[in-house]
Amino acid sequence: MTNSSTAINPHAAQPTSLVALGKSLWRNRQLIAQMTKREVLGRYQGSALGLVWSFLNPLFMLAVYTFVFSVVFKARWGVGGEEGKTQFAMVLFVGMIVHGLFAEVLNRAPGLILSNVNYVKKVVFPLEILPVISMGAALFHSLVSFGVLLIAFVMLNGYLHWTAVLAPLVVLPLVILTLGLAWMLASLGVFLRDVGQTIGIFTMVMMFLAPVFYPISALPEDLRPWIMANPLTFIIEQAREVLIWGRLPNWIGLGIYTLAATAVAWAGYAWFQKTRKGFADVL
Repeated sequence: MTNSSTAINPHAAQPTSLVALGKSLWRNRQLIAQMTKREVLGRYQGSALGLVWSFLNPLFMLAVYTFVFSVVFKARWGVGGEEGKTQFAMVLFVGMIVHGLFAEVLNRAPGLILSNVNYVKKVVFPLEILPVISMGAALFHSLVSFGVLLIAFVMLNGYLHWTAVLAPLVVLPLVILTLGLAWMLASLGVFLRDVGQTIGIFTMVMMFLAPVFYPISALPEDLRPWIMANPLTFIIEQAREVLIWGRLPNWIGLGIYTLAATAVAWAGYAWFQKTRKGFADVL
């Protein structure tokens, strides 16, 4: 533990500004890194291959997607005659990675405080970093999955679009948004235990209401606005632009998305800080 983990009174009013958030993340950066590493390694603790599974899991997933959709169903994304036989699986995998990042963090968020009661009751701890640690672990696995995707893309196509380097900038707004929602859910999960039971349903619905398995062009015109309202849709589409199609992202759209995501993150962090003084009483 760092000294910063003993400088917070759990029953005192906590700062809610973005500046305070930035200072907290910087002050606790070593603790975040250590706990994120422990979170990643702990997932494979006891297994013979250990961290190698973080590479094998997405590799197996991509192989299955490629076989099922390219060989069995002979599916096509419908972007033109030059589409390769494995293109559908690649496009699908991008959507699954983006949704997986979003869903993993949100599904775990309601139980973050409940599973770390000792940090609330026995020691004074910067609780606001728990969703950040969860996000760090999810980002690690998403990064490995993106690596598997890029390796497969090069092996199947013989080249890689230079725009792939822009993928982190495309995903960043979703990371900010997801963190804001995670702070909200982490707090609500303490007071409303049903949140943890329903969030899995919510994230599954979000997957089917995003263009993960189908292109937006395949939908009737009157349904497209509803799909575009899904916060995953824009990020999935832009990730495919830079990774699969080799086109530049919609910078204006990403800018607007980032501003909205920052507002949600601030609201989520402020809600978490306002309600955290009641955690010890409930738990």
